[in-house]
Amino acid sequence: MKDNYVKPIRIVIAEDEAIIRLDLRESLEAEGYVVVGETGRGDEAVELSRVLKPDVVILDIKMPGLTGIEAAEIINNEKIAAVLLLTAFSQRDLIQDASQAGALAYLVKPFQRSELVPSIELAIGRFQEIIALKKENDDLLENLETRKVVDRAKGALMDQYGLKEKDAYRYLQKEAMEKRSPMKEVAKAILEDDQ
Repeated sequence: MKDNYVKPIRIVIAEDEAIIRLDLRESLEAEGYVVVGETGRGDEAVELSRVLKPDVVILDIKMPGLTGIEAAEIINNEKIAAVLLLTAFSQRDLIQDASQAGALAYLVKPFQRSELVPSIELAIGRFQEIIALKKENDDLLENLETRKVVDRAKGALMDQYGLKEKDAYRYLQKEAMEKRSPMKEVAKAILEDDQ
């Protein structure tokens, strides 16, 4: 029988007011989330995120060490976790700064527990989309690079041995299969030998 166990969502909280941090922790745990780390400093939030690899980091905007926006930017650039910002302010420029720093959702304090879950789920969903797009982009870039190297190697084989393009390509395929090596590596080796 298959186990339907779903891994709980792991969260790091960074809020400099201990009362709000405690209330947030209790609310999150009541909703089934697991708080794996907490701090009152932005710089410590970044370090906790790097070490604990949570699914979500909830950051207050105003904190010592680093602001929530500065911490969000680092966490986002390193693609560590989804970021949700907490703020007592709903100014448009602050929200824009948060978005540019990589915050995927935000809550204005005081917030209701009913607002917490949708914000977390939104941040996680957006983060997963970003990671999927990054992987797709990386794959496309790798495919393009492979194609360029293979095309150059085909050209070298055509010039050196007077092969037709399809025969040069078949040669590369055959070499890759025999050597159990990616075609890109075979093509690179041919180009190196050609020089």
